[in-house]
Amino acid sequence: MITAERKNFEEIRRMTDSAANVLVVGCNTCVAVCLTGGEKEAEQLASQLRLARGKDGIAGNVETVTVLRQCENEYLDSISELVNAADVVLSTACGIGPQGIAARYPEKRVAPAMNTNMMGYVKEHHVWTEYCVSCGFCVIGLTGGICPIARCAKTLLNGPCGGSQGGRCEISPDVPCAWQEIYDRLAALGDLDSLKRILGPKKWHVSSSGGPRTMKQEGFKP
Repeated sequence: MITAERKNFEEIRRMTDSAANVLVVGCNTCVAVCLTGGEKEAEQLASQLRLARGKDGIAGNVETVTVLRQCENEYLDSISELVNAADVVLSTACGIGPQGIAARYPEKRVAPAMNTNMMGYVKEHHVWTEYCVSCGFCVIGLTGGICPIARCAKTLLNGPCGGSQGGRCEISPDVPCAWQEIYDRLAALGDLDSLKRILGPKKWHVSSSGGPRTMKQEGFKP
């Protein structure tokens, strides 16, 4: 799941105070699950903006609307009337949301209300941990289902560094050593021989370092 956190309120105000009519657009998928940008949070932000702008004598309206996903034009098209009436659109989605709105409504000023963090696994209730960085070439079939790119601080592909102690990463005692976890997992599976296999250089050209990526489902006809 993509996780995001709301920006500092003063930063949000700097992006919106010059606009008479503000539309806060919530997203009811990932950011709703992590309780930062869904319908409830979008309405709370809109209310906070109304109070602050009213106190400072800023005229205009702050409206709010929430769609299921901001990453699909189908949902963005459904709010065209509200978007067209706004001077600035404030998105509470991950970074894809405001960019999607800007692409669909190029004549509108769009601002992000969120800072996008990561693709996270629900470690426990309301706690997410980064498990994937979308590198484009998955190797977890060889590492016991544990990603050494996202979960090792040094993104090592062939075993641990010399800094881990007691199963913890040298960057913090709160961070488990990914390669210790990989070893323990493979040992439990009776597959420690997999550690003898040397993984070659990572195919980084299929990651974000190769530029913006596009996925097309071959053979699909709308």
